[in-house]
Amino acid sequence: MSRADNAAPTRHIWLCADDYGIAPGVNKAIRDLIARGRLNATSVMVAAPSFNSAEAASLAALQPDERHIAIGLHVTLTAPFKPLSRDYSPLRGGAFLPLGATLRAAFLRQLDRERLAAEIAAQIEAFVTAFGRAPDFVDGHQHVQLFPQVRHAFLSVVKNAAPNAWVRQCGRVTPLSRRLAEPKALLLDVLSHSFRRHARAYGLRTNPAFAGAYDFRAQPDFAALFPAFLDGLPAESVVMCHPGIVDDELTRLDPLTTQREKEYTYFASEAFPAALAAKAVALA
Repeated sequence: MSRADNAAPTRHIWLCADDYGIAPGVNKAIRDLIARGRLNATSVMVAAPSFNSAEAASLAALQPDERHIAIGLHVTLTAPFKPLSRDYSPLRGGAFLPLGATLRAAFLRQLDRERLAAEIAAQIEAFVTAFGRAPDFVDGHQHVQLFPQVRHAFLSVVKNAAPNAWVRQCGRVTPLSRRLAEPKALLLDVLSHSFRRHARAYGLRTNPAFAGAYDFRAQPDFAALFPAFLDGLPAESVVMCHPGIVDDELTRLDPLTTQREKEYTYFASEAFPAALAAKAVALA
């Protein structure tokens, strides 16, 4: 038997760049990586000020005949972004609440499900207007789709407006010891358990596993970090990433800046396809 016969079968995954639309530099970086064949999915923030019909057309034009680039909706419900729907509340200074306040309000059941549903529906409608079709998948900026109250409105609207889309859950397949050492990712695991159960009740598909969460503030060596995300992932799993080029708009809107450039540099390098090959992983 040859070494090739002993090789592990290739697992196809989705490598999804979040936040398309947040800033011109992020949009440019994501399109460049798609054109190079280094990404096969991106999640679009239609509520961001740098998303418009021209940006949508530039992204859609990159869809090659020989493979599918999944384009999804990145539902946005946290500051500094503003709602697309009328009468959304609660707001702070005309914008959504910050992430921490949104999470607290969700756990305390202080959000309005009807207003959440109206906003999510408005964002799906904006996506359809921009791309001429429903999204391939739907997820949430800062993982808001997993939050109590939000998840029911989210799943209900997706079932009605984009029933063929899959929805992102963020549960990992990492060992328990590693999960306990990463509090943020552990919270995503817990929230995803309930999210998956509700998604099944709505008849919506989810990705089997998720990876890519890490502490951006620590600014780790992304090239050293990324290969571990691929360990144990079943086929059709999602690996989240945030490549980008820092510009004034990104700096104004988001604290995740220079780390995006580190991710962009890595995915554009030859180290990235080598890591995929070493782990017997390919893009779906």
